[in-house]
Amino acid sequence: MGGLDRLRDFSLLRWLREERQSRKLILLIVFIALLLDNMLLTVVVPIIPSYLYTADNQEATAPNYTVSPQTPSGTFQTIVSLYDNSTRVTAGAGAAFTTAMPPLPTSPAAPTNGTAPDSDCHEGDKKLLNENVKVGLLFASKATVQLITNPFIGPLTNRIGYQIPMFAGFCIMFLSTLMFAFSKSYSLLFLARSLQGVGSSCSSVAGMGMLASVYTDDEERGNAIGIALGGMAMGVLVGPPFGSVMYEFVGKTAPFLILAVLALLDGALQLFILQPSKVEPESQKGTSLLTLMKDPYILIAAGSICFANMAIAMLEPALPIWMMETMCSRKWQLGVAFVPASVSYLIGTNIFGVLAHKMGRWLCSLIGMLLVGISILCVPFAKDIYGLIVPNFGVGFAIGMVDSSMMPIMGYLVDLRHVSVYGSVYAIADVAFCMGFALGPSAGGAIARSIGFPWLMTIIGVVDILFAPLCFFLRSPPGKEEKMAILMDCNCPVKTRAYNTQDTQNYQMDDGMETESEE
Repeated sequence: MGGLDRLRDFSLLRWLREERQSRKLILLIVFIALLLDNMLLTVVVPIIPSYLYTADNQEATAPNYTVSPQTPSGTFQTIVSLYDNSTRVTAGAGAAFTTAMPPLPTSPAAPTNGTAPDSDCHEGDKKLLNENVKVGLLFASKATVQLITNPFIGPLTNRIGYQIPMFAGFCIMFLSTLMFAFSKSYSLLFLARSLQGVGSSCSSVAGMGMLASVYTDDEERGNAIGIALGGMAMGVLVGPPFGSVMYEFVGKTAPFLILAVLALLDGALQLFILQPSKVEPESQKGTSLLTLMKDPYILIAAGSICFANMAIAMLEPALPIWMMETMCSRKWQLGVAFVPASVSYLIGTNIFGVLAHKMGRWLCSLIGMLLVGISILCVPFAKDIYGLIVPNFGVGFAIGMVDSSMMPIMGYLVDLRHVSVYGSVYAIADVAFCMGFALGPSAGGAIARSIGFPWLMTIIGVVDILFAPLCFFLRSPPGKEEKMAILMDCNCPVKTRAYNTQDTQNYQMDDGMETESEE
């Protein structure tokens, strides 16, 4: 039996070694990493606004407990009401003096089982409106830090490979999740959110670069990235309702501890499959980050990603507060309101990950940008949570169209116009994504407080509609002369593979050998 067990263990280890470079397993790892990262990103959406508002009100109405001198002949007790610090119940040695004390109030943001409107309605509450800025800055901190980190992670992956940055992203995310679970002050929550930005930068840049390097065909790459974005969509889908339900019925700590356990499982999977270690640098030196950022076609693709995601980024901090103010929404409703957007994003990424290649990714993105703008303009017309279903569904579906089209285009543009090394270009794509989630909450919170939530939605909706026609320029982007000559000589469609522009003859020889072997 011992020999049989050793044989099974050996077979398992051999299978792991053989499957280590399996494209499907790599896709699975990237899928899970994006899933957990975006669950942590969105699980705070319904929790933080209500938690901070409740904490601020409890601090503002905190009672001053005073103890009177104790007499030797008996006990003395003072109970201070949250409503009136002068209301007491006093027991003396021979007599009791009792003053009526009202019941302790419930938290202003917490729902009650009754129908009293005061528990959930905050219309005209200036404190609630002021939370827009605090919540917006906290939400934006993650994207801001990620924005700063990305330009360093992209070139780093070209030097040491994708495995180590990927595993580092898991470690940082695990630490950030624990900080969210046990932090009670605004400053610690802000630090946890910022730390998550570093981990997200490692996971997203390394993950997308890894997929682009193992899926070399343009159509296959589009399908793989669409599946990976499905992990992002699943995280966005599950995060808000999971957070809101757990927060109301269990507490703030529970959802983050569950995420921490899931993150540990993801780390174990990475250790077994990827076995993080430094690899040899790319045989070709990638195009510099600055050169890629000067490419107008890459900038248009990045702009589409930025402005499309900025719409949902502005909704995340502002919509729950607007719902609390105008709809008297319960805590669980603050997260459930984002479910239509999450479901439709998952549908959009899976459908257009395949369909966008056939219909034209530029057209898919153009339609998506228009649909984002129109849907965002319809959000303020909702009178209750049911009125948010259609516009939020449209927002998520349209962003799925844009992301599933523009992410593969970033790799396609590098293959067509630059050296086919993908770390830096996906760092730019992630920078664009982060700019949307950095500028969206921070600027959106200030705008919502100054001129109101409806005007905030109008501004970002109009911006998306005006940007949409620029996607037409991605219809047929020109390639560099060297690469176009290679493609014309071999009479083959553009494929995202590592072309060696310095040695055209070797490429043609390799392509001819591949053609003969296929025949």
